[in-house]
Amino acid sequence: MQAKAILRHTPTSPRKMRLVAGLVRGKQVDQAKAILLNSTKSASRNVMMTLKSAVSNYAQLNPEERVSEQELFIKAVYVDQGATLKRMLPAPMGRAYRVRKRSNHLTVIVDKVSNPVNNK
Repeated sequence: MQAKAILRHTPTSPRKMRLVAGLVRGKQVDQAKAILLNSTKSASRNVMMTLKSAVSNYAQLNPEERVSEQELFIKAVYVDQGATLKRMLPAPMGRAYRVRKRSNHLTVIVDKVSNPVNNK
């Protein structure tokens, strides 16, 4: 049974968040956490927080199972565009430039691996 976590209205552009989401898509949770901890992108903190929430949601949905992070993998990660705040920036000769402050919605879905690989 899969579990999901959603982080809405993150003040990062969707394009920047998709770069980080692509790094962990399809990976096991422990590998994904290692990748996110060593990433220099600021969006990796938000992806890590949402990933931890999805793992916690999986544990709450399946209280009778004791599942480690090695047995879970990221089934899907996708980033949708959120609301865009439109602001004005003063420009020369009495004009104004429009500044678009973009946001996004991050969704992480985790599921149990059917055949876990033992790394012993």
